[in-house]
Amino acid sequence: MKSKFASESTATSTHIVLPDDTNTLGNLMGGRLMYWMDVIAAVAAHRHSRRIVVTASVNNISFNQPIKLGDILTLEASVTRSFNSSMEVFIEVYTDDPRTGAKKKSNEAIFTFVAVDQLANAIEVPELIPETAVEKQRFEAALRRKQLSLILAGKMKPKDATELKAIFEDLAE
Repeated sequence: MKSKFASESTATSTHIVLPDDTNTLGNLMGGRLMYWMDVIAAVAAHRHSRRIVVTASVNNISFNQPIKLGDILTLEASVTRSFNSSMEVFIEVYTDDPRTGAKKKSNEAIFTFVAVDQLANAIEVPELIPETAVEKQRFEAALRRKQLSLILAGKMKPKDATELKAIFEDLAE
């Protein structure tokens, strides 16, 4: 299976926050943003694997800034690392103020997807090749997050988490 560059998975979507998307304070509802994140992350995972993908977990979502009625959102997603059948996808959300045009990062999230066949069995995905400094940093961090997730789920013993042990050994020096 041919390896792919992280940039090949990049997916972008743009939305305007309409009244049906907001709560009583005029802010975008978190569930709507999570839905948009899930969709764009699935597109990125599909672009990497060229397979049917399913959401395996939502590893992190940060709601750093409120998003207001009328704001224009741009969601950017790309695969940060692939494993056997799973892919970690990083999503960044940017808000454009329609009055000033000012763009700011408002949210980010990390989702995990699994590629499956027509019978919903997990299948192998291509290896990911990071190119930029940010891609390399996210690529390395993805393995630590995966190991921590496996430990918390009881699927890996802490002593086997090589990447996590390395962090604590570096701190001890």
